[in-house]
Amino acid sequence: MISHRQLFFQHVGQTSQAPMALEIERAEGIYMYGADGKKYIDLVSGVSVSNVGHRHPKVVEAVKNQLDKYMHLMVYGEYIQSPQIKYAKLLTDNISEKLNSVYFVNSGSEAIEGSMKLAKRFTGRAEIISFKNAYHGSTHGALSLMNDENLTQAFRPLVPAIKFLDFNNEDQLSEITEKTAGVIVEAIQAEGGIVPASLPFMQKLRQRCTETGTLLIIDEIQTGFGRTGKLFAFEHYGIVPDIIAIAKGMGGGMPIGAFVSDIEIMKSLTHNPALGHITTFGGHPVSAAGALASLEVILEEKLAEEANRKGQIYIDALINHPKIKSVRGKGLFLAFELEGADAVEKVINKGVELGFISDPFLFDNKRFRIAPPLTITDDEINISINLVKEALDIL
Repeated sequence: MISHRQLFFQHVGQTSQAPMALEIERAEGIYMYGADGKKYIDLVSGVSVSNVGHRHPKVVEAVKNQLDKYMHLMVYGEYIQSPQIKYAKLLTDNISEKLNSVYFVNSGSEAIEGSMKLAKRFTGRAEIISFKNAYHGSTHGALSLMNDENLTQAFRPLVPAIKFLDFNNEDQLSEITEKTAGVIVEAIQAEGGIVPASLPFMQKLRQRCTETGTLLIIDEIQTGFGRTGKLFAFEHYGIVPDIIAIAKGMGGGMPIGAFVSDIEIMKSLTHNPALGHITTFGGHPVSAAGALASLEVILEEKLAEEANRKGQIYIDALINHPKIKSVRGKGLFLAFELEGADAVEKVINKGVELGFISDPFLFDNKRFRIAPPLTITDDEINISINLVKEALDIL
């Protein structure tokens, strides 16, 4: 009988020539379980998706309850659907009053696409500025925001009028002008190896966008929902963006995304032309129900606040290991530097053997990621630390 592994390679579209190809049968909390019964500690949270862990009981309950009511009814925006309304109200109540309108989509890439269109439509301008070593997604518009030729050259021509600046370079902010529709930035560059923006840089960026009438768009797709010790990473900087793009940790494991702005800005998508942005499945009611339950868990259990303390446990335990060169990040969003790419690959592969999952970064292959579910307990942290140390000891 043909195996699932064989079927995977024969019939499922691949993202690379060497996928990890673990066959996972079930997942619970911080653990994933292979078809052979082996369990793995998830130290990447499905890349910042499973912030409340795998199959959180409240998320599962909310999803099941919504399934008993209705699933898809109509293309997004036409019908009043309770899960969307409740979620939008709870989310906007817990961020700035200037971020009061939620446009639901399906994913992070689509949230970026919508943010780009909204900035162009509202300002009437064409230019979008992004930063080197940023990753905002893989759809055509989002890909155009990436300056890595290795990942973009095969898909040119890309969206025009994109300009790239150096991250954390205050001197280049003068490149933002009255021709710039929007600046898209990660407060903490995720795939650059978890590189936090400096406080002066972010504050001067906000000031320059205000001066030029440019919309400041902050990509919170990996950093949102408590991952960095705040509900959103921009809160570390004492500023408020004009738009945030969210997804990943938003859904508690369900597929959903959104871009969030002020209602007066968002209204510009409703006319000249109408249907300025449209999506069939955006804010799917089952996904929105899961997202609502997930946000309630994050807020009620104070998972963002706990992320700082839990992240510090990892730092204190590993920073003095002879193979660790440096650590950077915030909360439970950490990157540990090794000697080079070969060392990172060895640790990741040994981790799979020992029973934990980590991964490298797109634009920094000298670091490996530790970003477990925010629900991880202190005991589970210590178990994972011992496994990481054991993997490091092979170097």
